[in-house]
This record gives sequence, structure tokens and C-alpha cells, in this order.
Amino acid sequence: MISYRDDANISADEAIALYVRSTLGERRPIHNKHTFEAMLKHADITITAWDGENLIGIARTLTDFAYVAYLADLAVDQQYQRNGIGKHLIAETKLRLGPECMTVLLAAPNANEYYEHIGFEHNPRAWTHKK
Repeated sequence: MISYRDDANISADEAIALYVRSTLGERRPIHNKHTFEAMLKHADITITAWDGENLIGIARTLTDFAYVAYLADLAVDQQYQRNGIGKHLIAETKLRLGPECMTVLLAAPNANEYYEHIGFEHNPRAWTHKK
């Protein structure tokens, strides 16, 4: 049975291993443990999914809790995908947000159909600026 937690204190190594198993590691700084530690420490909401003692999913969000929440990372171990875990991680995140708080994200190239399927609207006005 899969359990979901908002109080798990996971290490950067645990997170990096999950990101690699989910393929999100292809687009995250998995070779920079210091950055991963900061990513985990400074997220406003982190929901994790567990199969027993095994970390199998994470939703990491930055938010003001009232107007907007940026779902920075949604990662589910490939062996557990297509079982509703990502959808459940998002639902658990939304439970912790205000009733009118919108959720925004930047989808991985292969995830566009997934987000549309679970009710997100495509918005072509997203912009990024890398240092």
C-alpha cells in the first residue's frame, strides 16, 4: 500500500536516486548535491510517496499559499508510474493550499499529455531566464 507524507526528512542522496529512477534527473542538477540539499530545504511543501520504506515519489512546491503555487518537481519512480501516484501527490499538495490558489508548472517535454489529462490547462506564455 502506498502512503503519502508531508513530514519526511529525506536526504539529497535519496532525492537524487528517485529523480534518476523517474527520469526527471535528466533535467535536474543530480550531480550537485549542494543544490539538491537547498532544493529540499527551501521548498514550501514537499509531499513524498512511499511503498513501505522505499521512496517512490515526490512533489516539491514553492508557494505563497494564497494566490500561486509553483509545482517545481513531480517525480515518480518509473516502476510505479501509471498508478495514480503523481495525481495523488498533486492532490495532497493542493490540500495544503488556499482554496483559490492556482498551481503552475513547467512540464517536461514528454509530460505535456499527462498534465492535460489530469486537468491542467496549457499556457504558452511561460518564460524562463537562466543565469
